[in-house]
Amino acid sequence: MAEMSDPPYKPVHVIGGGLAGSEAAFQIAARNVPVVLHEMRPVRMTDAHHTDNLAELVCSNSFRSDDSTSNAVGVLHQEMREMKSLIMRAADVHKVPAGSALAVDRDGFAAHVGELLAANPLVTVAREEITEIPVQWDNVIIATGPLTSPALAELIRDLGGEEDLAFFDAIAPIVHFDSVDMDVAWFQSRYDKSTDGSDGKDYINCPMTRDQYEGFIDALLTGETMSFKEWEESTPYFDGCMPIEVMASRGRETLRFGPMKPVGLTNAHDGSRPHAVIQLRQDNALGTLYNMVGFQTKLRYGEQLRVFKSIPGLGAAKFARLGGLHRNTFINAPRLLDAELRLKAQPGLRFAGQITGVEGYIESAAIGMLAGIMAANDRHGTCWQAPPIDTAHGALLAHITGGAMADSFQPMNVNFGLFPDIQPPAGKRKLKGRDRKLAYAARALESFRGWAGDWAA
Repeated sequence: MAEMSDPPYKPVHVIGGGLAGSEAAFQIAARNVPVVLHEMRPVRMTDAHHTDNLAELVCSNSFRSDDSTSNAVGVLHQEMREMKSLIMRAADVHKVPAGSALAVDRDGFAAHVGELLAANPLVTVAREEITEIPVQWDNVIIATGPLTSPALAELIRDLGGEEDLAFFDAIAPIVHFDSVDMDVAWFQSRYDKSTDGSDGKDYINCPMTRDQYEGFIDALLTGETMSFKEWEESTPYFDGCMPIEVMASRGRETLRFGPMKPVGLTNAHDGSRPHAVIQLRQDNALGTLYNMVGFQTKLRYGEQLRVFKSIPGLGAAKFARLGGLHRNTFINAPRLLDAELRLKAQPGLRFAGQITGVEGYIESAAIGMLAGIMAANDRHGTCWQAPPIDTAHGALLAHITGGAMADSFQPMNVNFGLFPDIQPPAGKRKLKGRDRKLAYAARALESFRGWAGDWAA
């Protein structure tokens, strides 16, 4: 990294004082570049925040597992510690008993973040709502999260050329490919036609008989669903994102003529024509994750496991994420952003945090950290080198900037399904279960430490 010199540099402007924005501002200042952190609270409050604290935790107080030996989010925690992360520093100081998880005293945590930023002379906190980007701001990070204000959301929509930015985010479950029983399921596109004219095997198909289909419909209709939060009640469903159980309630045959239609498919194992089919579509470039096509849902997580594991071929399925439906604001990052989180249509503007399509406190902070380093790097005029893809940071960054399929892009937590597979030594069996997770974690941390040696402040 370039040698630091005394300011003045033009300031970087960070919009949004949540975890991602706070981390980005901290990393910029740590590299001797001035930063203005714009936070609209308390001038304009959101429907979920209760204070004007920077990095306020609006939902859980947990950062999930802190196990860096066999858990992907734990690996992400440790990688952030290697980079002297503001968020991890405050979390470690204010942690509360939570077993192997990292949970924090939310008020103490937020206060600590605010105090460290306020104590840095290179950080200016501006309490104001940003509704437009002044032309003289040549280095900007938008880190406003899922509760982006309507005015700024409209600006982002105009800049990116994407419609329907703020809506109920309907998320279909995502399955680890290696947990699908391919003795039951098979690869085939309808009528053997692929979108690129190739071999006609774009989808994994899980077949159902009539009796299995009828039982599945009964399970959907009786499954317990999550209730909407009060501030979500008035937001309509996004076009094309009707929950699977809502579709089922409109008629028992609705799904057989919708996402579960069996036309153009023949069971590769026995030559039969299924009564209904659940299709899984590749969700990342590595081919390690597949999403359940059309299966966005409001079912509770336990119900999803019960209902979806009844599907032939998915009895032992491991889910990288379960389905959901909630108000969200995020961009189609694989389509709109370049490899340095910059808007392709306006390279002076970066995005960070949950608005890029990552889920979770620590994932948001991690992308904020990378965006902050990139922005400071621009000021120093040095060449950026991304963290290796076999690290937690590298895997997340690659996923949102091109690794995920733009046409089916969904918000994602960090998980080992985003990492490149580990190939066993010659003559050895493929690693499975905990041994595989241990290997992923060990490889990631070793790789990240090599990268961090050049990029930590």
